[in-house]
Amino acid sequence: MKKAILSGNEAIARGFIEAGGKVAAAYPGTPSTEVLEILSKEKGIHAEWSTNEKVAMEVAIGGSLAGVRSMACMKHVGVNVAADPLMTVTYTGVNAGLVLMVADDPGMFSSQNEQDTRHYSRMAKIPCVEPADSGEAKEFLRQAFELSEAFDTPVILRTTTRVSHCKSVVETADPVIVKDRDLARDVPKYVMLPGNAKKRHLIVEERLIKLREFADTTLLNQEIKGTGELGFIANGVAYQYVREAFPDAPVLKLGMTYPLPEKKIRAFAASVRKLAIVEELDGFIEEQVKAMGLVVHFGKAAFPPCGELTSRLIRDAVTGTPLTCKAPVPGLIMRPPTFCPGCSHRGLYTILAKLKPYVSGDIGCYTLGALPPFGSMNTCICMGASISAAHGISRGLAIKGGEHQKPVAVIGDSTFMHSGITGLIDMVYNGGDALVVVMNNDTTGMTGGQEHPGTGRRAGGAEAPKLSIEKLCKVIGARAVREIDAYNLKDLEKIIKEELATPGPSVLVSNQPCVLRYRVSSKPYTVDRATCVGCKACLKAGCIALSFVPEGKKGYAAVDALLCNGCGICAQLCATKSLVVAK
Repeated sequence: MKKAILSGNEAIARGFIEAGGKVAAAYPGTPSTEVLEILSKEKGIHAEWSTNEKVAMEVAIGGSLAGVRSMACMKHVGVNVAADPLMTVTYTGVNAGLVLMVADDPGMFSSQNEQDTRHYSRMAKIPCVEPADSGEAKEFLRQAFELSEAFDTPVILRTTTRVSHCKSVVETADPVIVKDRDLARDVPKYVMLPGNAKKRHLIVEERLIKLREFADTTLLNQEIKGTGELGFIANGVAYQYVREAFPDAPVLKLGMTYPLPEKKIRAFAASVRKLAIVEELDGFIEEQVKAMGLVVHFGKAAFPPCGELTSRLIRDAVTGTPLTCKAPVPGLIMRPPTFCPGCSHRGLYTILAKLKPYVSGDIGCYTLGALPPFGSMNTCICMGASISAAHGISRGLAIKGGEHQKPVAVIGDSTFMHSGITGLIDMVYNGGDALVVVMNNDTTGMTGGQEHPGTGRRAGGAEAPKLSIEKLCKVIGARAVREIDAYNLKDLEKIIKEELATPGPSVLVSNQPCVLRYRVSSKPYTVDRATCVGCKACLKAGCIALSFVPEGKKGYAAVDALLCNGCGICAQLCATKSLVVAK
């Protein structure tokens, strides 16, 4: 064995390799993305960016059926998309080991909600294991595969942002030799016709009973002895917080959070005078412990269900005495997230902010168009919902009557392929009246620049067929499909006005690459102080390379040449032509 310092996601990838995994499929989603990125560089493993999480889950199921250990990776909201195949593979069981790796995002650092994936394990009646650090992340994945094959079930490996991204010491080992299984051919087991499914449901319930017995004996759940009358039950990173806040307290550390080890929990509760259950997000464990008839003295009434926990918060909730910490540095300015300098999204939202149509948004970098100075997004629900919602808005407005209002749907290229295509098909089929703008920056931008079917490259960088968004939209039957230049504000405004005034479903496609991923830049701009009147019109571009210097009666605009990418959006907003390319 060797030791390495790895993040949780790096450790999970290492665990997959050491466990003899062969097929891994994912859709990029912070905080889970790095697992597949690492595996895509490994020989002897098929690692792919799937078009969405449902497809990733189905690919992993297929790998299991083929007889090789397989894994699907995604963030918590991706499980909503993957739930359809997940709920059925719980009935069929597996051939080779099958793991669903899910990263939850307490605190919503890059997510639209804080849902708790553990509820899926209970609904599907399958095991859920939760590592507390990188070392456990690697080891638990190996055990998850063994658990999957021993009980003929998919297994959820759940992490959270801190476990996925924080680093700790990991002991690495050589990969195990796993004998591949034969391709599964068993109609009663794998073909879920109602007659077969009824029989399989009985097996699921019998399996759950056996899993409950296993939970009480597995070393995934461990009691850490301690002193004091208060005992803690904790899981995942919450265990680390408890140990920091109360290093000498007795703790029942749950590495398997579904099904729960009832005998161990009862015995632990009997060994202490007071019981505290510390878990991030929902009171998943607490609810089940209370259902056992046990008294919980500190639970969700003390530890909030929203956001991340901290050792300070836990100590304060239990003792009323917060841990001391340094005061924040005074004078720090909070800067809201915004587009990168030179991003093509800036041009689109500059025009949308001017025209003020109703904008149905989507998940990606362009979601930032909802923030100042643009304020040009009225709704954002989930991946792909921009088009479907815009269609519903248009039909709702039409049936109400009154003045014609054509909503705009804004969606990125990767999101369009993830789940926007079906929305466009529905809009065309059902006589919709919305304008769809596909911001094609040739990557999955928000999660760091991953490949997708429109980039012409696979996860490992190999060439692949490149999907044409324009041709696809034409085949679907959109009334008009036009390419736009999001950096040309005058033409962009003209085209958007034309399409908003013309009834029927239409699509505009912007084909400007991501400036961050592809390092796109031109000569920076500078301000001619002699002609600048300090009107601040250029600041409407919302670019961090721009600032305003309050000097004299009017002040003047300034450009940071180190940040400016030379896109020229600000120059087009300047009435006095004071923004010019630097010599």
